[in-house]
Amino acid sequence: MKTTVKKYRIFLLLVLVYIALFFLKPDLFAKSTEITWKSLLEMLSVLPPIFILLGLLDVWVKRETMVKYMGEGSGWIGIVLAFFLGSAAAGPLYAAFPVAVTLLKKGGSFTNVLILIGAWSTTKIPMLLFEASSMGLPFTLLRLGLDILGIAIIAIISNKVLNANDKAEIYALVEKNG
Repeated sequence: MKTTVKKYRIFLLLVLVYIALFFLKPDLFAKSTEITWKSLLEMLSVLPPIFILLGLLDVWVKRETMVKYMGEGSGWIGIVLAFFLGSAAAGPLYAAFPVAVTLLKKGGSFTNVLILIGAWSTTKIPMLLFEASSMGLPFTLLRLGLDILGIAIIAIISNKVLNANDKAEIYALVEKNG
């Protein structure tokens, strides 16, 4: 019981805040509930297709293939593939995390998974097209180049900062919970 309460303490705190809002500020409670409901519906519309695609990826792509193209020894092919997958992906950033877990389970390298998440968050192709049409191609190309450089630097530094035990713990959590 204690561990369950400790595990869900933030959720329970938010429930208490909602209850307090209901009595103290009903208008804020109503607005907050409306926003939460819209976010939940959006999440429910995005995640099922992602999970279906991940299930297909899990079944159709062999671990050996994933290791070859996205694993530790994949080199530039893995980096370019991670950037492309992240840039071409649809959906909000929270949809990238189940994809990242699946890639780690299938033998993808930690660096390539970080690159995929970074590309998913900043280099989406539709966003680049909109940005080029509204802000101009030079601005878009400059921002894209800086984003690619920043993502690569962050992924490399993160990979260097985490030691083998930290990475092993991450992979163990992925196997256990993923």
